Amino acid sequence: MPDRKLPSRNRREFLQTGLATGAVIITGIPASAQENPMPDGLRQALEHEKLGAVLGNPSGDVTLTEFFDYNCPYCRASVADLHRLILEDQQLRVVLREWPVFGAGSLYCAKVSLASLRQGKFWQFHTSLMRIKGPADDKSAIATASSVGLNMGQLRRDMEDINIARQIEHSWILAENMGLSGTPTYIAGDFGAFGQQSLDELRSMIAEVRGA
Repeated sequence: MPDRKLPSRNRREFLQTGLATGAVIITGIPASAQENPMPDGLRQALEHEKLGAVLGNPSGDVTLTEFFDYNCPYCRASVADLHRLILEDQQLRVVLREWPVFGAGSLYCAKVSLASLRQGKFWQFHTSLMRIKGPADDKSAIATASSVGLNMGQLRRDMEDINIARQIEHSWILAENMGLSGTPTYIAGDFGAFGQQSLDELRSMIAEVRGA
């Protein structure tokens, strides 16, 4: 497992296209985010995933994508702010991408998370697991799933679906191709931010996308 240590918080970044490879790397924000926009194919792959969690307005004018891990303390701290953004911004679409960089426990939780979508209880599971104290692993994930009323037999069957494994793999591939540094990473339009972000900083990123 690669080292995913977080750098100093609030480092605002721009996603710049690597023209030779089609990959996206993180560099400093230029004068205009539109000087080197994200390719349409990459944006489609990033923002539109049939098996992933989509919150807020599914037809919103801005999509905010978060790469997260259930064992990431900054990801846990961000849940309330994301919820507030969704409630106050009726044109915001939020995509949550499981990126289990903290090991086997995180991978297990990611599978439970994606399986919970099939029972319509992703948000209940997600917010409950993000509130726990201690590690997110198989024991805490199953206890949380049971507490929010998931059908455990169906959950275990769905967790073994190859499409869930492929969804997680797809997020890994996207993150690696874009050169992401760890969780949480937020991407909106051609802008990105790595590390803990305040509510106002997330609002500012969304406003920058609309302004651009």
